[in-house]
Amino acid sequence: MPFVIRLKDRTRAESEVDGVQLRIDPGSKGTGLVLTDEKKETDGRGAVVTVRRGLFSVELWHRGEQIRGYVRQRAAYRRRRRSANLRYRAPRSRNRTRPPGWLPPSLRHRVDTTFSLAGRLCRYAPVTDLHLERVAFDTHSMTAGTLLRTAERQQGALAGTSTRAQLRGRWNSSCAYCGASNVPLNIEHLRPRSRGGSDRISNLVLACAPCNRAKASKPVDVFLTDRPELLARILQQARAPLSDAAAMNATCWELTDRLAALGRPLHAWSGALTRRNRHAMGLHKTHTLDALSVGRLDHESGDRIVRFTGRALIAKSTGRGSYARTTPDRYGFPRLLRPRRKQHFGYVTGDLVRAVVPSGKWAGTWTGRVSVRARGQHSLTTPEGRISVSFRNLRLLQRGDGYAYSSRSEPGRSSSRKKG
Repeated sequence: MPFVIRLKDRTRAESEVDGVQLRIDPGSKGTGLVLTDEKKETDGRGAVVTVRRGLFSVELWHRGEQIRGYVRQRAAYRRRRRSANLRYRAPRSRNRTRPPGWLPPSLRHRVDTTFSLAGRLCRYAPVTDLHLERVAFDTHSMTAGTLLRTAERQQGALAGTSTRAQLRGRWNSSCAYCGASNVPLNIEHLRPRSRGGSDRISNLVLACAPCNRAKASKPVDVFLTDRPELLARILQQARAPLSDAAAMNATCWELTDRLAALGRPLHAWSGALTRRNRHAMGLHKTHTLDALSVGRLDHESGDRIVRFTGRALIAKSTGRGSYARTTPDRYGFPRLLRPRRKQHFGYVTGDLVRAVVPSGKWAGTWTGRVSVRARGQHSLTTPEGRISVSFRNLRLLQRGDGYAYSSRSEPGRSSSRKKG
């Protein structure tokens, strides 16, 4: 966990503190945050150039997919109970109003964690201004695979036709799996809806009834694992999902508004500028190096990035536990009650502890994250697996703050650096 050495023999007003910049490269699964400083230097020709140095790098890993899975599971529990008439609960109306700026929990998490970590860095360092990469993706054109114009942009890539007609022409009115024709054909999802698949035309094929039943909810690569040639031909039409692009479009402006509340000047830059700076400096593509490249650099005048941090801190969002007070079974009914309080014998689930076990099967010294139990026999996650250890043999190393910390080495400069 990062820490700060606090000097108490002087005040900030009595010190000369050079300001630093916080540069942020947001992403749907990870976000890069880098503290930098920029100084004016004189090069060998006597010209004044701007040099940028990376001081501290953090790569924040979001858990939006995990939150989305929990929300979908909760919805499935409720839907099943309603459909089986086991416990009636009327579904909420779809026309209910939502407050301005409302986002789904998985997207709200991305904004909140980025804002929280940016605020923490602003407290740790004398940040004078913020630089944010703000991008918007044209998902309409990404779906079609080409730039759409006029009627296609207004009415969609399937203007003048239908999904079924488009698929019949693409698969020659035959089953994509067995090639059967002159039989009833169903529209089938390559990636099932139950596994997060969408209704995009690139995720749909035609399948006869036997193949449709045989595939069921299996992924297409599992269903066709013994037919690699057919799998490769089918996957040629499949494109990357648009969930990441949609998440960025939904959160970019909300993140901008939240960061502006930190009280520092906020500058928004395009993704094309970040890519151009990274290529000009010959840097690999990572979230932290992208964040280092956010902002204007005049390469023609000699501006450059002269340093990046050798190691980046990885902050993985783990959450602070569950709000649920019961553990459900596979059907969504309560199986056992959870304790009303989270702290037991001085420890909370997620704390980093060191266990010294004097005897028994797990004798030795172990370090890991603890899962607390009300009876005092806690569960400790170790590289060898989970072990049970008494609270009397534990010593607290770090309180759990909702993140798991590690580090990684930054890759060196790429060989694709532009010359001149």
